Amino acid sequence: MSKTGNDLTQGNVVRQLITFALPFMISNIVQSLYNVADMLIVGRFGGAVGISAVNIGGQVTFIITNIVIGLSVGGTVVIGQYMGSRDRKSAVESISTMMISLLAAAVVITVAMMILATPILNLIQTPPEAFAQAREYLQITVLGSVFIFGYNALSAIMRGLGDSKRPLYFVTIACVVNIVLDLILVGYFGMGARGAAIATIVSQAASMVLCILYLQNTDFMFDFRLKSFKFHADKFRMLMKVGIPTSIQNVAVNISFLVMTGLVNSFGVKASAALGVISKYNSFAILPAIAVGSSVSAMVAQNIGAGEIKRAQHTMYIGIAVALGISLPIFTITQMFPEQIIAVFDNDPEMIKAGVTYLNTLSLDYIIVPLIFCINGLITGAGHTTFASITGIMSALLLRVPAAYIFGLTFDWGLMGIGLAAPVASLGSTALATAYYLSGKWKISTVIKKS
Repeated sequence: MSKTGNDLTQGNVVRQLITFALPFMISNIVQSLYNVADMLIVGRFGGAVGISAVNIGGQVTFIITNIVIGLSVGGTVVIGQYMGSRDRKSAVESISTMMISLLAAAVVITVAMMILATPILNLIQTPPEAFAQAREYLQITVLGSVFIFGYNALSAIMRGLGDSKRPLYFVTIACVVNIVLDLILVGYFGMGARGAAIATIVSQAASMVLCILYLQNTDFMFDFRLKSFKFHADKFRMLMKVGIPTSIQNVAVNISFLVMTGLVNSFGVKASAALGVISKYNSFAILPAIAVGSSVSAMVAQNIGAGEIKRAQHTMYIGIAVALGISLPIFTITQMFPEQIIAVFDNDPEMIKAGVTYLNTLSLDYIIVPLIFCINGLITGAGHTTFASITGIMSALLLRVPAAYIFGLTFDWGLMGIGLAAPVASLGSTALATAYYLSGKWKISTVIKKS
């Protein structure tokens, strides 16, 4: 492969997985710092109302991000399998088609979200004190959808080629830009959530531009010339077949968390702010498992394309061990120091008290997610994203949401019950994914057709 790629079908599996997963993990952590930096800085200058606004607006924006991440997973799997089978022509056609498709999707989603911003915020019972700032944050950040889509598309392409390092470099630079602009716009000029939103879209644009400039100056297989952007209907169908199920799953998961946000919002702005703080911490706490699972998916894609079934299985087992090795210490620290973790964002005693109640049960999820993410990573890498999507949707909408209502409201356990819904849902989806893995159906590629 070129220097923008890496052959994941050969060499030591443990070394390759860790080498691939570590930059991916750090990249995801850095990317998550966008919204966390907004929340920390807005919280210091705007208090609980600012935190609530950024959290609620950020959650809606995160749904958009997860749509493109889902579609990008399709690109990583399809491109990875074509590269594993040494079909360079199909890989190039997939890259071109993917970029055209995501650009069109970004335009459609931007227009739709600008129209629906206010109804959505009303639907999830946004506290009146935070409504104006939440709407402003959401409307500005949604204008940066094209940059969110562009960066994630290019990162997915590079990961499909086996390169997880360059996306880390670009997103790190962009995060620094975001934090500097936050301090200037929010801290110095007092622009609140609006300033945080502007900082976010500018930094996202920077990460996309850096990706393009780098790829244009290497021996990357796609040259970014206008004439090279060609739409291939067969590749579009394949990308959608693999990517849409993951997008639907991601949206379902985020809708389930929005439902829980609506439940918590009914408890008042302090509870809403506590949920926002813990949501940001939780996004970091589960990132190692997500990164390892996604790395398993990228490695499995190339190995399935090359017909290396046993190596694909071995990759999953190693992934589970690595993810658990990281997640268990995170779980322990969270259980030991919940007050200190929440106080990093805001030292409001009422918010901390509410947050500790929620975090104590939510954090049980940290010892379960390594299993489901790595098993689904194997299934997804093989191209069986429809099944992975079904388990994710069932977990989110048929387990997490009902559990939140039952434990939180029916049993009157409040935030403790709502937090417990996450590990209950993860246990259910893990059982389903394990059964599918044992069936062996995942061994047949849905991308590479054997003659």
